[in-house]
Amino acid sequence: MDIQKIRQDFPLLNEKTNRRPVVYFDNACQSLRPQSVINAINKYYLEFPACGGRSVHHLAERVTHECEETRTIIAKFINALSKEEIIFTRNTTEGINLVANSLGLKKGDVVLISDKEHNSNLIPWQMLVKRQGTEIRTIPSNEDSTFNLEEYKKNLDGRVKLVALGMTSNLDGVTIPADEIIKPAHKNGSLVLLDAAQTIPHQNVDVRTLDVDFLAFSGHKMLGPSGTGVLYGKYGLLEKLDPFLVGGETVSSSTYSSCQFLPPPEKFEAGLQDYAGIIGLGEAAKYLQAIGFKTIQEQEMHLNEFVTQEISNLPRLNIIGPSNPQLRGGIVSFYLQGVDSHQIALMLDQMADVLVRSGQHCVHSWFNAHAIPGSVRASFYFYNTLAEAELFVSQLKKIAKVL
Repeated sequence: MDIQKIRQDFPLLNEKTNRRPVVYFDNACQSLRPQSVINAINKYYLEFPACGGRSVHHLAERVTHECEETRTIIAKFINALSKEEIIFTRNTTEGINLVANSLGLKKGDVVLISDKEHNSNLIPWQMLVKRQGTEIRTIPSNEDSTFNLEEYKKNLDGRVKLVALGMTSNLDGVTIPADEIIKPAHKNGSLVLLDAAQTIPHQNVDVRTLDVDFLAFSGHKMLGPSGTGVLYGKYGLLEKLDPFLVGGETVSSSTYSSCQFLPPPEKFEAGLQDYAGIIGLGEAAKYLQAIGFKTIQEQEMHLNEFVTQEISNLPRLNIIGPSNPQLRGGIVSFYLQGVDSHQIALMLDQMADVLVRSGQHCVHSWFNAHAIPGSVRASFYFYNTLAEAELFVSQLKKIAKVL
């Protein structure tokens, strides 16, 4: 992989701030976008800025065609059975909320989650607890922060209607053994929803091989536009779900007292859509396929191994998650005992334009349970370089000495 050539595709990496290049290590929050994705977005606004699926003129027909082409691209990207199993959303959060509010869970039904869930895969279920009496069971992780399969299987019983898990943790980068989770869940009669927001950008996800029932992910973490996302669902399940958001474009007809809903995916895509974003999302998927996930993982692991080795022995520094960087993908999340994580992030920014995430990363429940105020999270992607990692490490060592 020619990283320098690839970096030319990303405008921010060709710009300079305060005469220094920006080191973007906040990829777990949001990735950068290549010029091809930006061009695809602009093309919509410049050439066919119309409504899809409504008007019959040629601009509207072009919008509809381009968006349906993206639906096909995404279906192939995750190996869905058909493009009708692809629902366009604003993000992972909306996809999970759609399932939570459409599945018909009742009082006493149990949703099984882990102790490291992002708020997007925690709060929607808490709302069901308040409104419907649904129950949540939380699986504690192993001591090394990996998924506890033994505890998981112990908690599978007839009341567990849904297993809802983050496929890769945005806290520490650990990926769960999805196939070993889905098979016993189905044997138990439980459905499985995976939050793949942190997985889709970094490794191949095949929904048919996994046999997962629902899978949600976001465009903004996989080189795509912000405000775009996907919910995949097996078509037979989507047919049975009641739509969550309703209105224009979800029905084929209505009277003053009733309506006829369209089949999936249309019945879940209410109102005017982000056509430019959807088209850009398709371009992002094509770009990732051209790079290749083997290449992406090799570069992320190369950087993680280097950074882990360099910072592991710093006084007062604790890495969250497994000590083995191969189990943490492209994420290094750490804290300095007694030091505010935001202070470290601000100093990295001000000293060397190294951009990282700080705080509790929308996993407040885990941090509160462990009495840890927050962490600094450096997250890498395929366009990041060893030179950037070396700069990050050198600046962090300086900061650790003075704080």
